[in-house]
Amino acid sequence: MAVHLHEKGLFTWGEWAEALSVEVRRQGRAEDGSDYFDCWVAALSGLLVTKGVADAGTILALQQSWQRAAEATPHGKPIELANDPLR
Repeated sequence: MAVHLHEKGLFTWGEWAEALSVEVRRQGRAEDGSDYFDCWVAALSGLLVTKGVADAGTILALQQSWQRAAEATPHGKPIELANDPLR
């Protein structure tokens, strides 16, 4: 997703590196890097908000919808937003 958005011109690699670096160094992050994916998501979400693509509430609602969809999807089946019981 980050590569696609970069290719579309939403942000430069320098902006991406800075956003990810800020998240990785944020106080309270796991010293062993086990929360790297969380850092990546936070960096991308932050760029989407900063660039005016989406607001934080919309991003959070979509994350929660994907989580509910994942929890409602039978093992081995593809996770789709349509599986969110609240949609």
